[in-house]
Amino acid sequence: MSATFTNQNLNRFRVIALLEGVSYLFLLCIAMPLKYKFGFEAAVKYTGWAHGILFIAYIVLLLIVWKQYNWTFKKVVFAFMASLLPFGTFVLDKQLRENK
Repeated sequence: MSATFTNQNLNRFRVIALLEGVSYLFLLCIAMPLKYKFGFEAAVKYTGWAHGILFIAYIVLLLIVWKQYNWTFKKVVFAFMASLLPFGTFVLDKQLRENK
């Protein structure tokens, strides 16, 4: 497999990771307050759907880059845990940029 193809997958993973992180923060900081303070349930519904789709894409791409880059199990667990914590994907992205 060519290095360009592999880099494309890593770049896709990084983009999806950042989008997933933004959608998570949007869900926590904007959509949930809109729902619980103002009764605007659609904010959580649609933001939740978008976040869920991005999370699934994140996991699929994580599995792809795990295999292509021969990441250690520890690194994959860290990347997975980063998706569960606010700002976690931003920390992961910084580490990925530094290790390129």
